[in-house]
Amino acid sequence: MEYFRQTYLVKFWNPLPAVIALGILSTYYFGLSGSLWAVTGEFTRWGGHILQFFGVDISRFGYYKIQNMSGTPLTRNDGIMVIGMFLGCLIASLWANNFKLRFPTSPIRIAQALIGGIISGFGARLAMGCNLANFFTGIPYFSLHTWVFTICMIVGVYFGTKVVKLPCFLPKATPFKVDSQKSIVSNKKRGKILFTLGCIVFLLSLAWMIYLTYTSPIPKNKTMPILGMALGFGISFGFIVARAQICFTSAFRDLFIMGRSQMAKAVIAGMAVSSIGVFSYVMLGTELKLSWMGPNIILGGLLFGFGIVLAGGCECGWMYRAVEGQVHYWIVGVGNIIGTMLLAFSWDYYGEALATSWPKINLLEVFGNHGGLIVNYVLLFLSFLVILWLQKRFFAIKARNSQRIDNAK
Repeated sequence: MEYFRQTYLVKFWNPLPAVIALGILSTYYFGLSGSLWAVTGEFTRWGGHILQFFGVDISRFGYYKIQNMSGTPLTRNDGIMVIGMFLGCLIASLWANNFKLRFPTSPIRIAQALIGGIISGFGARLAMGCNLANFFTGIPYFSLHTWVFTICMIVGVYFGTKVVKLPCFLPKATPFKVDSQKSIVSNKKRGKILFTLGCIVFLLSLAWMIYLTYTSPIPKNKTMPILGMALGFGISFGFIVARAQICFTSAFRDLFIMGRSQMAKAVIAGMAVSSIGVFSYVMLGTELKLSWMGPNIILGGLLFGFGIVLAGGCECGWMYRAVEGQVHYWIVGVGNIIGTMLLAFSWDYYGEALATSWPKINLLEVFGNHGGLIVNYVLLFLSFLVILWLQKRFFAIKARNSQRIDNAK
């Protein structure tokens, strides 16, 4: 039992099998529920509900009409799924004894969290999705806009890495002399308490899932209740994300800053596995979720990529870190929701020009069913080659700089 706990519940998981598992789960979630694994759309609705609570008439904002504000987070598939993600992340952090309140160390970090969260939230909703709906779970759905978003997001990430490396954003650590090495004390009692609490949360979540399965109505065109299943998928998503520390920001940020490509390669593998699964469901008649291929995708992708690096985490990244007790990412989450509100307030001024007047382009329609599948896989393979090239380029530049320094000596 202790071996199992240490190996699977305490130690972090290898990202490659974890991301592949996420790809498979997101495919089944799409096929069974008809919904994408996505979060910022639901956060947009949460922002709308907050405005309604304070007496704002959101019916006059066109963006909230697009988002379908009917119901509550407890009655919508997406709402239950996102709540499930938070529960899954919480269970993982409690079982691993990784829950601890940690506060930002400087006003700069607080500003980064809030401003980065606002920019990424605004950019995600301008592009009609974040790096889930428009990237990891988006590319396997054969919509051209997801590839354009991905390119622009990576460009935004690149410029974000340049900004966060400026001296004003670097940590202001003050060195001091110590007389001896600080001993690390493991609080076993605390670990047992948190593990027990995690078990309680897990059992309550399981009971809630069973309750929803037997009491929630069966949606139109479905043969089974969806809410209990959505909760189960959400818990699974959150648990895997937390155990493998999946952050799509780091997939490209680390590639640009440290030349580390493990996460980026894992993401490509996960999307490759998901693509064939989604294709199978489409052939069985499941309707794809497409979005407009307009300038909003370019602008939104750039803003989102820049914002997630400035904030220090994408949607998945800030969710599991926030549940671990890192207050910095609570601020990022608040900033995300504020960003969606700002987008909703301004959408009616430019939404038609930048988005809704543009076509929705389905690769399966442009190239034919099997042709579209082949094109998607070719693009994924080219993406893999680009990752290898960027990694090689990073270390080549690093070697040249080191040689230049040695020659200067």
